Amino acid sequence: MKVLLVKDVYKLGRAGDIKKVADGYGRNFLIPQGFAVLATAGAMNQIQKIKSQAEIRRSAQNNELKSYADAIKEVTLTFAAKAGDTGKLYGSITTQDIAAALTEKIRYEVKRQQVDIQPIRTLGEFTAHVRLTMDLVPELKIIVHREGESADGKAEEEEKKARKAGKKKEEVAAPAPEAPAAEEATPAAE
Repeated sequence: MKVLLVKDVYKLGRAGDIKKVADGYGRNFLIPQGFAVLATAGAMNQIQKIKSQAEIRRSAQNNELKSYADAIKEVTLTFAAKAGDTGKLYGSITTQDIAAALTEKIRYEVKRQQVDIQPIRTLGEFTAHVRLTMDLVPELKIIVHREGESADGKAEEEEKKARKAGKKKEEVAAPAPEAPAAEEATPAAE
């Protein structure tokens, strides 16, 4: 099926392009969503009009989102996750997690479909691309570290030292009777 794109479609083409697509994709998605029309003789006469309108719309959208693209380039998202000894995560950091954290940081709603990265399943540094428009695709730096550690691993050494010191103190001192009273007072305060 040949269709004339009315709007820019990611991984397919820009408005005004004529594309051959699978019948089901065109009939069930592109046409009902308003992204395309059938490539008929009457529609072919509209190509220049569609292209000029799309260019105006695209430039306005790019100007509007340029400040958000600059903000995204400067953001580094850090996630703490449980991981095994080999560095493999017990879960994964998904595009939904990344989109939610990014939305919170830059105060602009980013949908999970706009984040291009496979689910993260290991510790380390990663780069994701955020598609704001077809022309604006800033890179985003993501750091995944083990829970209880800082992103650079220095907190791990400090925690081990604190645990060893804490165990020595616990062996010598008896548990304080005030701890249960403090726990009982917390639910009452809520």
